[in-house]
Amino acid sequence: MQPSPVPPAVASVATLATSDDLRASLRRASQLKGRQPEGAAMAELTALLGDPPAEGFRRDLLIEHLHRLNDHFGVLHDRHLVALAKQMHLPMAEVYEVASFYHHFEIVRGDQAQAPRLVLRVCDSLSCGMAGARALLAALPERLRTAGQGDVQVQAVPCVGRCEQAPVAVVHQCPVPHATVEGVLETIDWKPDRSVAIHPYAQGVLHFDVAALAGHSVPAQPEGISPAHADLATYRAHGGYQTAAALVNGEMDAEAVLAAMEDSGLRGLGGAGFPAGRKWRIVRDQPAPRLMAVNIDEGEPGTFKDRTYLERDPHRFLEGVLIAAQVVGTEAIYIYLRDEYHGCRALLQAALDDLRTQPPCPLPHIELRRGAGAYICGEESAMIESIEGKRGEPRMRPPYIAQVGLFGRPTLEHNFETLYWVRDIVERGPDWFASFGRHGRKGLRSFSVSGRVKHPGVKLAPAGITVQELIDEYSGGMLDGHELYAYLPGGASGGILPASLNHIPLDFDTLQPYGCFIGSAAVIVLSQHDRARDAALNVMRFFEHESCGQCTPCRVGTAKAAQLMQAPQWDEELLDDLAQVMGDASICGLGQAAPNPIRCIQRYFAHEVQA
Repeated sequence: MQPSPVPPAVASVATLATSDDLRASLRRASQLKGRQPEGAAMAELTALLGDPPAEGFRRDLLIEHLHRLNDHFGVLHDRHLVALAKQMHLPMAEVYEVASFYHHFEIVRGDQAQAPRLVLRVCDSLSCGMAGARALLAALPERLRTAGQGDVQVQAVPCVGRCEQAPVAVVHQCPVPHATVEGVLETIDWKPDRSVAIHPYAQGVLHFDVAALAGHSVPAQPEGISPAHADLATYRAHGGYQTAAALVNGEMDAEAVLAAMEDSGLRGLGGAGFPAGRKWRIVRDQPAPRLMAVNIDEGEPGTFKDRTYLERDPHRFLEGVLIAAQVVGTEAIYIYLRDEYHGCRALLQAALDDLRTQPPCPLPHIELRRGAGAYICGEESAMIESIEGKRGEPRMRPPYIAQVGLFGRPTLEHNFETLYWVRDIVERGPDWFASFGRHGRKGLRSFSVSGRVKHPGVKLAPAGITVQELIDEYSGGMLDGHELYAYLPGGASGGILPASLNHIPLDFDTLQPYGCFIGSAAVIVLSQHDRARDAALNVMRFFEHESCGQCTPCRVGTAKAAQLMQAPQWDEELLDDLAQVMGDASICGLGQAAPNPIRCIQRYFAHEVQA
């Protein structure tokens, strides 16, 4: 086919254009369309981020730069977004659509807009709700005004990952466990502005041997929010990084490590349960360069196991990362940590700095990335989009991220806890991990237990344990005056079961016949003083709040379901249709799992929603 001839008029214009015309055209093309950056805003941005390289700031660091602005100013001023768009060579619309997607960014307009002195966040997810969060939210605004603290902004927020300390409030970045009105007011007096209301850094040092806790509860720390942890010297004094160094230095066979992972039966502990060894082999067989993405966006209501392990022993996790990276052959590692875990972020960054200063072996490139308050980024492809500096919207599959993942490269994606067990499996042997189990199941599971039990917390129990055994043997029994009525075996998305089914082994593949799944093993216990329908409504409102909005079945379905579930008597036919559409047509697991609470209430607790 011959190219179309250039129209004479266009040709004549091009011929008559001067060098000044061309330079002016280039200047126009390099400018933002619409609003132009202000000189003062550009200066403030440069003071905070430094001068950009000649090619501009990296596109994938957009969210990191937004955090820097948000931390410094308390909000995102629109003038700074315009300046950032200019410095990153991005359309303003693209910067705005990313900033407006994440819950932890608040965009304000106009020169007079100011950030609140402090933001007080109160978790209203299920465990905190049962512990009195609604009463706390109702009482705090008036008490703050009475105390002369009326300029503190109070917000209800979804799960902050401290369900064992319910109810939980967060003063800027400082958690207040077992929060009371008086405790919150005291914390605000003690930490009156953003500069000091930060998560305290853990000072104590201990040796944390997780394998020795197999079959026990992880002990609660008296410090509460900043437990003692294993630093690099302590970790290495107890054999830490010897396995990783031997593997990297060629003293250990990578295929033997891979075989140990396969033989152990370790499955993905973020919820999907895909065999870890098989995933390593699949990604290793893809063409180089290969990358690795680690998911610590622990946002499932009721889940806090990753935080519990990370704040006690970050180097055991990092050694697992290094072992996996060496076996699979990944060239760079990106660790994605939820924004609510401010203490963990400081601890993990310090651990990485120490590791780089005193490396036990050559290290791959490692970057720690910060989430921004979006549950959907716990979905692996949405997390990858966020690491790339975009809105955290799940991708359509295929292709799977093992083939086309981060930055278009084959990517090994893992949950924190999966990697946390790698060192012990390699050193102790796969049979050690597989030797645990009850009721025909194999392995260990870290159950995050909260709700109406005497001793909530992380329980490192045999796979296949029942909820009744978990309550009686690991959790001190039910609270006085409470009897088991219902339980959520897998957090908000895992469904709800009645006490009559307290004998089901809790593990992968055992709960599906009952309309549930174990997911991240977040067990929330309800008593006769609770209603299962209220729990179902709480989690549906959570799904409504956290839907990314990309697909209509999830965006509209969760909102409509929450509305219908408030009725004293449910319209079961309409809810059935809604659940079917959400489950069949949603792009990712959020919308697909959102109907589980509806179906469980209709199946096991019909007496609560019928006339």
